[in-house]
Amino acid sequence: MEVVIVLNADFTYLNTIGWKRAIKLLIKKKVEVIKYTDKIIHGFNSKIKVPLVVRLIKFVRSLFRSSVPISKKNIFIRDQFICQYCGKKVKKKPTIDHIIPKSRGGTFSWENVVTACIRCNQKKGCKLPSEAGMTLIKRPVKPTISEFMSQKMKLLGLDGLLKELWD
Repeated sequence: MEVVIVLNADFTYLNTIGWKRAIKLLIKKKVEVIKYTDKIIHGFNSKIKVPLVVRLIKFVRSLFRSSVPISKKNIFIRDQFICQYCGKKVKKKPTIDHIIPKSRGGTFSWENVVTACIRCNQKKGCKLPSEAGMTLIKRPVKPTISEFMSQKMKLLGLDGLLKELWD
């Protein structure tokens, strides 16, 4: 899937969307294109260049600008899909691991949940990392909005694109 970066009307980063959604927004005149890709979509009577970066015409207030909401997907992004026990990139079926297991009162929070490969998750089981003879690569923390967006852009391979746009 081709990803399209969505900027707010004030040029702040909002999100990434698929190219089909971006073209729908373009047709409805809700966005303007800042930069195009090299790809072209052939329609019945026209050709449309696929956008890479779009900017909303009207300013949209973001609901969670004070903090990043916690979810499995956001945990994976924070940890860059890297197992926090063995350090391997988890390409297929990443799992989350509760550092303090739920059975021992652990919660689903930024500071208690990390990305783990299936092998490490099964090895640790319902134990504490020290009991299982495992150590974390880095201490999990709640990311700021800017840290999270930077990691997300890096994951998508778009980290240098926004810098390029401003230069």
